[in-house]
Amino acid sequence: MCGGVMASPLIEFCEQANPVVLREMKTAKPFQDARRVHGALSAGLEKQALVWMAERTPAWIGSDTLTLIGFFGQIMAGVSYAMARYHRYWLVIGIGFLALNWLGDSLDGTLARVRQQPRPRYGFYVDHMIDSIGAVAMMAGLALSGYMHPYIAIGLLVAFLLLSIQSYLATYTLGEFHLSFWAFGPTELRILLIVGNLALLRWPIVLHHQYRLFDVGGAIGLVGMVAMLIYITARNTRKLYREERIR
Repeated sequence: MCGGVMASPLIEFCEQANPVVLREMKTAKPFQDARRVHGALSAGLEKQALVWMAERTPAWIGSDTLTLIGFFGQIMAGVSYAMARYHRYWLVIGIGFLALNWLGDSLDGTLARVRQQPRPRYGFYVDHMIDSIGAVAMMAGLALSGYMHPYIAIGLLVAFLLLSIQSYLATYTLGEFHLSFWAFGPTELRILLIVGNLALLRWPIVLHHQYRLFDVGGAIGLVGMVAMLIYITARNTRKLYREERIR
């Protein structure tokens, strides 16, 4: 049961059955953002471009607006892949939506930092929930496109989500948030998709006209993602085991 002035801290007016809990609440440290680690090939050039754009973004455009723009771009990229089943020039339209996704998804956090308006918990949670939903939409579009076997699309989605889970757990346990793996990040993935879309217009079937281009590329990507997952999980497990060795 609580009483007193509502504007005062809750812990000063609430009865606590456990005094240890009350003491911990009073001395709790504020939330500390994890250290961002970005070692992708495009990271340096991309950061310069994003800061330049953030400094020139109109005041009426906020980080939330950009997040929604990026989410819309990713959903529509998935729709474009699905529609490419009926007309291949939807692949070209999809390139525009991939670019829109990059703009919104990459610029929202930079804009908040440039304007000194960071919301680390809110931004981390919302951004990565939206990324996960968008990834489902993207892979669903590829599965329906006729350019990739549904099983490969499902495998890529599962691998992506497992890598994401690994990244979020590492952020919590190690205090480091890795935006890329093995010099490969979201921007590199978008570039590969754009190149792949253009290549599909000319070479939808490869390797002696026996295999779909996106099946070959997707299978290679899946093997690489699984290898990443195994390596990074083993590395982090070993590091945590050493840091919390039972004596």
